[in-house]
Amino acid sequence: MTPVAPQEIVSAHSPDSDDAFMFYALATKKVRSPRVTFRHVLSDIETLNRKALEGFYDLSAISYHAYPYVADKYVLMASGSSIGDGYGPMIISNRPMEPEELKGKRIAIPGTMTTAYLACKLYQPDFEAVVTPFDKITDAVKDRTVDAGLIIHEAQLTFDREGFHRIVDLGRWFKTTYDLPLPLGGNVLLRSLDTDIKSECCRMMRESIQYALDNHEEALQYAMQFARDMEPRLAEKFVGMYVNHYTVDAGEIVPVAAQKLLDLGYEAGLISKRVEVEFIR
Repeated sequence: MTPVAPQEIVSAHSPDSDDAFMFYALATKKVRSPRVTFRHVLSDIETLNRKALEGFYDLSAISYHAYPYVADKYVLMASGSSIGDGYGPMIISNRPMEPEELKGKRIAIPGTMTTAYLACKLYQPDFEAVVTPFDKITDAVKDRTVDAGLIIHEAQLTFDREGFHRIVDLGRWFKTTYDLPLPLGGNVLLRSLDTDIKSECCRMMRESIQYALDNHEEALQYAMQFARDMEPRLAEKFVGMYVNHYTVDAGEIVPVAAQKLLDLGYEAGLISKRVEVEFIR
């Protein structure tokens, strides 16, 4: 009997240290399968959100904010979520500013489909959004082309050393207000894939994250090349913030938090359709 060739899964994620840490064991074939092989594509999260609208990749990282728009094509994976538990995207400025002062201001955002933008609109509905590449937002604030910036990724750990002032931490606000962690990004699989292939992808993703956590040093070394010149101590802190027990498995809390976030977005008129979040393992 002729052996069946493994199915290639095109897997897209962002070139960030936390995603690199998660995907380390898959990218280096520490975790493998006779049924599935992975081909990795790196792209920024807003581009991945847009591609997911087309069902472009088999497996993709997306923002939770994007899920209602791609739920017809994709299902969420229980492994691979980035969750801010009492911390998350921040709004910063050049000067101390009260949160109420954000009303009507120009705020640089990393994309309209990012969860950071959704959380920002829930927090303060009235502002002028200026879409800016995520790694240029601090420059825009510094140059005063905007009044404030919505920062994601590593800038959350370095903003104060660059002289910026934090106005609000949206992950902290969400936790304080709703007693839930803030689901920022997750992994999705095409619904059209065979059930057994989806299950195998879920197994491999979960094992890849667990391998990285169990072999922290080597996985961090790999992730460092994606850390945008960040010193190891900060990179380790950033990875530790967003790759945790929720990342290995969403459990019961993350689906509740994701549903709450998306329902709030729908009720506020920020999301055009209500969806039930659906996770597979």
